[in-house]
Amino acid sequence: MKIEAEWMRGGTSKCWVFETDHLDETRTSLDELLPRLFGSPDSRQIDGVGGATSTTSKAMILRRPAEADVDVEFTFAQVGIEEAAVDWGSNCGNCSAVVGLYAIEKGWVIPKGDNTRIVTRNTNTGQIIIQRVATPAGALPIVPDAQMPGVAFPGYRVGLGFQDPAGKTTGKLLPTGEATDTILAGGTRWTVSMVDAGAPVVIVRAEELGLNTARYDSWVAGVELQLETLEHIRRQAAVRMGLAPTPAEAARAIPKLAIVASPTRSDPDCDVNVMMLSMGKPHPALAITGSIALTLAAGTPGTVLNGITGDTPRPTLRLRTPAGVIETWSEERDGSLLVGVDRTARTIATTIIHLPEALGSAVEASLASATQ
Repeated sequence: MKIEAEWMRGGTSKCWVFETDHLDETRTSLDELLPRLFGSPDSRQIDGVGGATSTTSKAMILRRPAEADVDVEFTFAQVGIEEAAVDWGSNCGNCSAVVGLYAIEKGWVIPKGDNTRIVTRNTNTGQIIIQRVATPAGALPIVPDAQMPGVAFPGYRVGLGFQDPAGKTTGKLLPTGEATDTILAGGTRWTVSMVDAGAPVVIVRAEELGLNTARYDSWVAGVELQLETLEHIRRQAAVRMGLAPTPAEAARAIPKLAIVASPTRSDPDCDVNVMMLSMGKPHPALAITGSIALTLAAGTPGTVLNGITGDTPRPTLRLRTPAGVIETWSEERDGSLLVGVDRTARTIATTIIHLPEALGSAVEASLASATQ
């Protein structure tokens, strides 16, 4: 079996990009096909195209919809590493940045002006994302030259504007109806905010974890010592937000969990320090869908984050992450709220992926791994 695919970087993530028609030709369930393509279950993903980390074990599936008001429709898949499973519960904002670029490179959208507007819809959440790809003089630059925090090399600039993002997964910006809630985990009561915008996120105070708020560079070590407790908090939040009937049934990818604190007085370049977890581990930068939730949380009175940023309206929010400062923006356009962030994207390779054996063997491998 041979499958056409593009390998692309979007923001601080890498993903394999497939077209729906090409995957349909395999006549195989994507829950079965994708883990085998990526080499799961295997912590190294040694016999597949996965990168063995949460930020590189991702897939985007694109199609051109019949509706005239949407240029590209896409589905995000977070592919398991140690297990042969796929999480379809949320979108990836970083990987979303590849969609508009792919559409231009494939001729689905013709560049117009210095910035080409591509209307995209994410099927995981129903979210409309207005993408603006830099096309000076009506074309992609011959050599990409846009930089962003967390990526060593340049790419094409892509602006992502999430249209009216509140409640796309649960139906409400505050799924529990409260700006703050108390969750019991690890024998301790934790004050959290649960917000749904871009993606569902549970926000925890760094102080309650005993992290040194004056030493952001020490957070990773402190967080890694408390991953089990943080996972308990996240799973409890999944139930409170209506995302799972029990903590044990909570998905790996949602809700996301963000740890926040006020910046130090010596750091005037940011409004809040943030560390987000991805698939149970500290994220090397920031989940962009999570940054959209943080932006709306900052403007919602009573939330954990609003207690840091205050009630004063601001056009941008500067988030300190392990990779540097990421700035989000908000604007009203045509009666809708757009909340967005600028990313870069680049195509790394165009390839044919070979799948040598019957797909049933992937399921058998998963079962065998579970019994060992």
